[in-house]
Amino acid sequence: MIIKILIIFIAISTNCFAENATSLNTVKRVDLKKYKGTWYEIAKIPNRFQKKCVSDTTATYELYDDSRINVVNKCFDKNGKLLVAKGIAKIVDTNSNSKLKVSFFSIFGWYLFWGDYWIIELGDDYDYSIIGHPDRKYGWILSRTPKLLKKKEEILSILEDNGYNPDEFEFTKQDTKY
Repeated sequence: MIIKILIIFIAISTNCFAENATSLNTVKRVDLKKYKGTWYEIAKIPNRFQKKCVSDTTATYELYDDSRINVVNKCFDKNGKLLVAKGIAKIVDTNSNSKLKVSFFSIFGWYLFWGDYWIIELGDDYDYSIIGHPDRKYGWILSRTPKLLKKKEEILSILEDNGYNPDEFEFTKQDTKY
């Protein structure tokens, strides 16, 4: 009886997650050669792995091969100390390159604990990007410059259209210390 209940619970949980995951649309195509480089974090949904970051958060992406991207995230803590996190991203959807998995935790070169990184909006000139997560617990607004060139209201509207609550996003202080 316990096994049946467990199977039903797993089936219901999986179905709920799958339904939510499919409701978040990503961009049709990402040219990874144009996407590589440094992005400035304009805003994010606060999360546990960035809790020490108080300013100048950036993400730099470098193509490693056809299926992997090296990732270096940087920020400054409240004492002005530079924090650096190195990880990798792997492409999950090779038809669009808009769905990736990212990991910053490795043991002896084996990366564990992968997180979804979905590109849900991208400027025509790759000047800004909105990153989402299928269950909307994470989100980022990125720009090629420390100041967002696109209108803030337009970005917040895009977030809302994708099922996000724009009020959950906090804006990142960018003093461009790099």
